[in-house]
Amino acid sequence: MKAIVYERTGDPSVLELVDRPVPEPGAGEVLVRMAVSGVNPTDWKSRRSSPPPAGWQIPGQDGAGVVEAVGAGVDPDRIGERVWIWEAAWQRPWGTSAEYTLVPVRQAVRLGDASFDLGASLGIPFLTAHRCLTAGEFMPDSLRPGALADHTVLVQGGAGAVGNAAIQLARWADATVIATVSSAEKAQLAAAAGASFVINYREQDVVEEVHKIAPDGVHTIVEVSPSRNAATDVQVIRNAGAVCVYADGDGPEVSLPTRPLMTRNARWQFVLVYTEPKAAKAHAVRDVAAAADQGGIRVGADAGLPLHYHPLAETAAAHQAVEDAAVGKVLITTSDA
Repeated sequence: MKAIVYERTGDPSVLELVDRPVPEPGAGEVLVRMAVSGVNPTDWKSRRSSPPPAGWQIPGQDGAGVVEAVGAGVDPDRIGERVWIWEAAWQRPWGTSAEYTLVPVRQAVRLGDASFDLGASLGIPFLTAHRCLTAGEFMPDSLRPGALADHTVLVQGGAGAVGNAAIQLARWADATVIATVSSAEKAQLAAAAGASFVINYREQDVVEEVHKIAPDGVHTIVEVSPSRNAATDVQVIRNAGAVCVYADGDGPEVSLPTRPLMTRNARWQFVLVYTEPKAAKAHAVRDVAAAADQGGIRVGADAGLPLHYHPLAETAAAHQAVEDAAVGKVLITTSDA
């Protein structure tokens, strides 16, 4: 099979296209013939900073394809099933940037009739967004239509992959969603994703605009830039609300005013999808699968998430695009599964 492999850390040039034998699934595993692999920021961050524990690594946490074979203890009826994959390369060498990959059976989720493009876009962004939308005191453990009725969510950075996922999942659960963006073009993307209100923070006062919509403040904030937005978040979070931080691209530290947050009993929740509690992860996988099956989440420009395709041989270019903050979702076509 063709696979992308790196054996040392570094820039995208360490990624090599190689031939490897098709692996056989072990007990509790499935072999998936990949159709599409999704690229996430953690892919290039790991490639630059984390030496492969097995001496080699196929990158790619997310993807979609067809179950080709199953290991001992796995229902053989799963062979031929269309699936989406999450966290394939987390503490394992078998990522999704290959014609085939191996994953534990629970990490290959039935995709049904949804597109492989959607399946490859679900994992890290949507599971992260789910955690952000369910970690607060006001928020339910699980999402479903109606679960966030009478809730207001602020998505800081509504045009990014996680921001888009948060908007879509929150709207599927019937929340009022406010999104902030930095340009008119990104405002269109956030609106296409389903945001109820969109605020251009370069041209408008976010605090003033949010309070027009939610005078008592918002229940949860999905936060991409905590260092930059902390002062705003403190002013718009409601009593006992939560600020859920999933990125630190604007700086490794954040300063918070103690007394105002104490007064509001506010919560700052830090989110890393790989290490979130097992029960929360299980809820997320189940709910995201249900939303996809019900047509509640989408990908593509019409859903505010433009798709950018690269063939497997150009995985280095795909990684570079994500590292350069491409707007939308970068996908790698791996086979004709």
